[in-house]
Amino acid sequence: MAVGGCFCGKVRIEYTGQPLTSALCHCHDCRKLTGSPYTYNFVVKSEDLEISGSPKEVAKTSDSGNYIKNYFCSDCGTPLFGRKIKSHGEPDEITIVRAGIFDDIGILNERKPEAEIYTDRRLVWISPIEGAAQVSGMYSQPL
Repeated sequence: MAVGGCFCGKVRIEYTGQPLTSALCHCHDCRKLTGSPYTYNFVVKSEDLEISGSPKEVAKTSDSGNYIKNYFCSDCGTPLFGRKIKSHGEPDEITIVRAGIFDDIGILNERKPEAEIYTDRRLVWISPIEGAAQVSGMYSQPL
């Protein structure tokens, strides 16, 4: 089980499954969300997540053109996860969890990114991860 949460501890997340995949994202939105050059994310089944606390949601159309909601701690501002919203308004079955929120660094060391997406927006001084798929847009791995 992976356990983590925000900087101030008011939102906690537990994940009982295994990530479907892991990826670095170099898109403009991810840079803005984190204030860093990219995000490191675990793609997980939403049903395997337990969230305690009250994260704030911010909705927008993402770089991919999908309608998404990103969730943050309303007290400390830590970016926690994001979900694509289906056309009928329900959240997708998949959640994109910001991997850095997990408390155990071992989880991060075990899960090297399997892909890098939006590589056409990667900063020139950041090297590709050896062995990770390099995708210029959104990753479309069958889940």
